[in-house]
Amino acid sequence: VARTLLVLCGPAQTGAIGLVCARHLRCFDYEPTIFYPRRSPDPLFKDFTTQCEKMDIPFLSYLPTEVQLINDAYNAVVDAVLGPEGTEGTEGTEPCAAILATLRHIRIPIVSLDVPSGWTPGAGGTGDISPAVLVSLAAPKEVTRRFQGRRHFLAGRFVPEELRRKFGIGAEYPGSDCVVAL
Repeated sequence: VARTLLVLCGPAQTGAIGLVCARHLRCFDYEPTIFYPRRSPDPLFKDFTTQCEKMDIPFLSYLPTEVQLINDAYNAVVDAVLGPEGTEGTEGTEPCAAILATLRHIRIPIVSLDVPSGWTPGAGGTGDISPAVLVSLAAPKEVTRRFQGRRHFLAGRFVPEELRRKFGIGAEYPGSDCVVAL
């Protein structure tokens, strides 16, 4: 069974998280491909990009506008485009606008990291993207109350106990797992 995933990375912090996600997916025998059209000059982001390249993770030079090509080539899409930094005005700029336009028509499962791209992070309606899976980072955000997908996970084992108590993050991670289903 092919375990191919397309990881869509935006230009800010969530894009860097997408690069880290692709690296982890490769370690667990998935076959990620990355689309990262506006690469950040930040040295840490450059290091993540280099790590992915050294792990032989392919990078697409363009995102196919024919959505059926994506639906046929991959089992799922990882949405690491905007996340919580998706502020007003950002989603309408390139390359984010074109990526979001494509995501709206994807029929294979979408896995959003932290906050689905195009969603208003606080109170308000959801965006046009309907992820099947949401992976909250550190703690679930307010927007997760509106999530209607199949699975919601929390990746936050690294949060110190003092902060977990302060913010009421009560998730228990079984064994050595780094994520927990919510």
